[in-house]
Amino acid sequence: MLTQLQITAAKPKAKPYTLADGQGLALFVQPSGAKLWRFRYRYGGTAKTLHIGPWPTVSLADAREKCREARKAIAAGHDPILEKKRAKVTAKFSVATSFKEVALEWIAKCEREGRAEVTIDKIRWLLGMAYPLIGSHPINAITPTEALAVLRKVETKGRYESARRMRSVLSRVFRYGIATARCDRDVAADLRGALTTPRTSHHAAITDPIGVGVLLKSIDDYPGQDVTRMALRLSPHLFVRPGELRQAEWSEIDVDKGIWCIPVEKMKMRRAHRVPLSRQAQAIIEELRKLTGHRQHLFPCMGSPRRPMSENGVNQALRRMGYEGSEMTAHGFRAMAATLLNEMGRWNPDAIERQLAHQEASSVRRAYARGEYWDERVLMMQHWSDYLDELREAAEGPRPAAPVRKKPKLQRSKAGRPRVRPRR
Repeated sequence: MLTQLQITAAKPKAKPYTLADGQGLALFVQPSGAKLWRFRYRYGGTAKTLHIGPWPTVSLADAREKCREARKAIAAGHDPILEKKRAKVTAKFSVATSFKEVALEWIAKCEREGRAEVTIDKIRWLLGMAYPLIGSHPINAITPTEALAVLRKVETKGRYESARRMRSVLSRVFRYGIATARCDRDVAADLRGALTTPRTSHHAAITDPIGVGVLLKSIDDYPGQDVTRMALRLSPHLFVRPGELRQAEWSEIDVDKGIWCIPVEKMKMRRAHRVPLSRQAQAIIEELRKLTGHRQHLFPCMGSPRRPMSENGVNQALRRMGYEGSEMTAHGFRAMAATLLNEMGRWNPDAIERQLAHQEASSVRRAYARGEYWDERVLMMQHWSDYLDELREAAEGPRPAAPVRKKPKLQRSKAGRPRVRPRR
């Protein structure tokens, strides 16, 4: 067996050599003078060498202890080299162990996978409400009670659907933590039955032809921003999801073919979508080009032109026109088109569903029903725009706009602080 004196006195030579300590442990002396501990063993009939570390960083006593641990692993049927590699992987991920750090890693992964921007924003918003309570906690130490407290804070505000979605997002973060060796259990999975089940509510929509005609006349007379009015005018003709409309870019519009090609990253179902543009839709787009054709988006935000218009822009315009949230919404243009097109009885329901970019609920049917129904959809979209023109012309008049609330005037007090002037 080696002694400390022998190790210290070992001088480098022209070629590497070893000093054996016994039971497979040896000190490897390099020509440079470096001394490295190595453990030779056989595993599965194959000779292997485990690199323990350099001397004197790893002392003689430490090297012997590591050898004993390696021999125990071999006796238990484990390969010491493989165990060392696993320990390195675990150590790499164990550096960031707080819930917030793991959540940010998972969000970055979602971004690399090409999740839609709107989806990522919703995930950030939901997790942002969880960070104040559990963000700094080690993810492996979070209990179901603590996770429930986060959800209860949202639920007590009446946001039952947000609480339900937050539980799902928390669960996905915990599962990512399990996959990256930061935690052992998805505590959010235990809370499925603890939350209030939200009532299913559909987006409000006008579906009677007379009401549609009045709505279209009201849109034509909308007194707000030109870009918002153009978004309102296009919404019934295209009936895409509001997020898809507001994020539309000029590079996606093929004027020659009369098609709007929406890329996969902007679609809810992660599937690229094509929208045939009727003559009426193309005319509105060309009118819009004079206003925003030099921008990236068809509907840029007025305050930040490099960004698309506000998510609630169309909804706010409908409220200004006098339509309550229980009567009509931006998403309601889809229900309007789906209802009236199906009632016509002349279009294949699958073609209507494909134009709505819906995904077939049955996985078996989805595997076989892959048709685009493109030719029928082109005819349908033109017929739909013609039908909208007929409803508009038949309408008696636009709906009276809602009164605009005036902000109270401010006047300065003697102390110089603004105060509200009372109404007379």
